[in-house]
Amino acid sequence: MNSTSKIENLKSPDAQLDLRGTPCPINFVRTKLRLEQMTAGSVLEVWLDAGEPIEQVPDSLKMEGYQILQTQFVAGEDNSGFFAMQVQRPEQEAA
Repeated sequence: MNSTSKIENLKSPDAQLDLRGTPCPINFVRTKLRLEQMTAGSVLEVWLDAGEPIEQVPDSLKMEGYQILQTQFVAGEDNSGFFAMQVQRPEQEAA
């Protein structure tokens, strides 16, 4: 069993954004900008570091009206890892 391929269990996203190593709040800003470029209902998979990024970014996105579909830890071979978070742009924008 290969623990590094857990990401295959996730629903297929429409786009992917690797923000590992990106500090807060830059990672939130980049995620929000990317989502705004996507069509309504699209799913973006964002890769975030443990700690402040995975604690802050999902909450900030929820406050902006985005839906967090799934967050999963993906283990690396060198005992490192990251979080793969799937966020969906709303079907209709709030008025």
